[in-house]
Amino acid sequence: MNALKPKHQRLVLLSVALVALIGAAVLGIWAVRNQASYFYAPSDLAANPPAPGQAVRLGGMVEQGSLKTRPDGVTVDFVVGDGKARVPVVFAGIVPDLFVEGSGVVAEGSLRPDGTFAATDLLAKHDENYMPRELADMTEAQKREAIAETE
Repeated sequence: MNALKPKHQRLVLLSVALVALIGAAVLGIWAVRNQASYFYAPSDLAANPPAPGQAVRLGGMVEQGSLKTRPDGVTVDFVVGDGKARVPVVFAGIVPDLFVEGSGVVAEGSLRPDGTFAATDLLAKHDENYMPRELADMTEAQKREAIAETE
């Protein structure tokens, strides 16, 4: 029986490890590519709409006067705009506390064939002036003390 020299054994082991590493990387990239959720602004969605049912994120501002709650108390309809285009959105679920008209929102979901965005999750955005309710009624000294206690 012909045994491999130690130098050749290391070369074979290195080759097997390299093939396994490349295979794992390809599988990982393929899995992430299939789970990727693209971000669209309303004008992007109007100009180049994704296929109906494709998971995407829609980001923009909730237009004033567009927020309506349906009689079931759980489903809300609103319009997201970016100054160039408007997209009607429907969401069934509990809306975040910061979700109000005139605020920023990122809605995860998909576009329906009728052009309505069906959101499965809402992420409300706040501006740089945001103040948690717990701190809103405190003086500046009390705020500093409360923040210092959490650090």
